[in-house]
Amino acid sequence: MTYAQPWFLPGKGFINFFTKYTKGRELYFETSPDGVTWSGDQKLAGLGGHYQVTSLKDNKIDTFFNYHPNGNMDRRTNLYYMQTTDMGKTWTTADGKPLSIPLADVQNPALVINYEAEGKLQYHMDLNWDKNSNPVMLYLNSRHHQPGPNGGVREWKITKWNGKSWETYPVAQSDHNYDMGSLYIDTDLWRVIGPTATGPQTQQTGGEMVSYISRDQGRTWQQEKQITAGSPRNHTYARRPLYAKDPFYALWADGNPKEFSESHLYFGDSNGRYWELPYQMQTAAATPVARGSQAD
Repeated sequence: MTYAQPWFLPGKGFINFFTKYTKGRELYFETSPDGVTWSGDQKLAGLGGHYQVTSLKDNKIDTFFNYHPNGNMDRRTNLYYMQTTDMGKTWTTADGKPLSIPLADVQNPALVINYEAEGKLQYHMDLNWDKNSNPVMLYLNSRHHQPGPNGGVREWKITKWNGKSWETYPVAQSDHNYDMGSLYIDTDLWRVIGPTATGPQTQQTGGEMVSYISRDQGRTWQQEKQITAGSPRNHTYARRPLYAKDPFYALWADGNPKEFSESHLYFGDSNGRYWELPYQMQTAAATPVARGSQAD
């Protein structure tokens, strides 16, 4: 079992999504009423391999994922989406069409965008919902699996369900496939935080953290502010905590992708202020250090 993503539904129990290295990195899930006794593994998708993001909204659990042609992770592509409202007993597309699991055909009703046909790879980041509880997916497209210029400009995008069909819009650009950020939706204010600005280790994982906002449900995006600057190491993997609230709105780490290095932890708020956690703890508790403009 790898890449476990467990969720708890009050009154129903637990559902845990994970990967097994069966025929490629295939997707499975299991359920439990109490977190102690678990069902057998149930295969969700087996198209040669997958990476996925899952999330929970009320009693609905959504997942979106890519697939690896012939089990080759370097070719991860396509965008699939499916949902369940009964702890995995039944699965449907966003418009309610029933799905039979495990998914076994590349061309199936869960396919949202055929990026393989466009010659694009898909690296997923986050899954959230708009004010009408419709799913919104944040991910990145690249032309090549290798770092550097071969992949061209990496395109950050959202694909959202509008209640009738899927819509896709550009958000930002960066220079590496593993530049990873998160999507925040607060009614009509949408925000993305991620390492899209060039960092000290160019064309490597991460960079400098930047925030973007949209006030038209993700159709257009503007840079709000650059959060970090002049960093000694690249920042990346900005994660959205459950029930994110200032000042613990985003959590991320830094590191030098070119060599063995220190990796420091940071958290920040929705206004672009951020703090660094102590690298070494001399006492049982310590105060985070304010960074950025607030430290001036």
